[in-house]
Amino acid sequence: MKAKKVKVSGKPFSSRTVIGIVCIVLAFAITFGVAPLVNRFTDRKVDIVRLKSDVGRGQIITANDIEIVNVGAHNLPSSVIKDSKTVVGKYAATDLYAGDYLLPTKLSENNKSADDVLLSLNGEKMAISVNIEDFATGLSDKLENGDIVSLIVYDDEEEKSFIPEKLKYVRVITTTTSDGIDKDENTEGENAATVTLLVRPEQAELLAQYNNDTTIHFALVYRGDDEKADEYIRMQDEYLAAHPNDTEES
Repeated sequence: MKAKKVKVSGKPFSSRTVIGIVCIVLAFAITFGVAPLVNRFTDRKVDIVRLKSDVGRGQIITANDIEIVNVGAHNLPSSVIKDSKTVVGKYAATDLYAGDYLLPTKLSENNKSADDVLLSLNGEKMAISVNIEDFATGLSDKLENGDIVSLIVYDDEEEKSFIPEKLKYVRVITTTTSDGIDKDENTEGENAATVTLLVRPEQAELLAQYNNDTTIHFALVYRGDDEKADEYIRMQDEYLAAHPNDTEES
């Protein structure tokens, strides 16, 4: 079959020739029009927040842990963090490493989950669990992660109760059911059997004794703003530092 001929300016052209000319024009348009636009887009730079040191899960991120770097914007996640103010003071929701770009999913407003607190232990403080004798002694199963509590000790032999000065303000890490399910994972609403507390070694020794010899009641002191909660713990730490050899607890 013969190709059809068309006339341009009185001269016959085949349809193949026309198609070829169109393709050449399009190629020039792409080469000199679209390609530079794409190159300019891929070469675009943007400032982002990047870690310059490792930060373990549950640890707070400081200004010394991050840096602002200028990188190519191409293929960057849209949610990558560009403002250091949204990072400093937040907690690592997972293990973070030097060179990591930061996304909102990698950060947490607090480190109140049991795993976060346990992973952040550095030897200065420790975690210890004590029994909940019954529904009432455990604040009717209303204790939450991060609560500040006072421990009221009831001595059956002497028939008296008191709040030990060394246990006046203690932070709750979590409560746990008899099946080992922590508060932040307890979706079935089972009653707690133990309370895990964040304490100093001298407090842990005292708690071990009271847990075996007495009945412990948990009285809620404060729940809410982290800074206010930290004030209570600071007061308790100051007392412990000022009375290292104090054995009088009643």
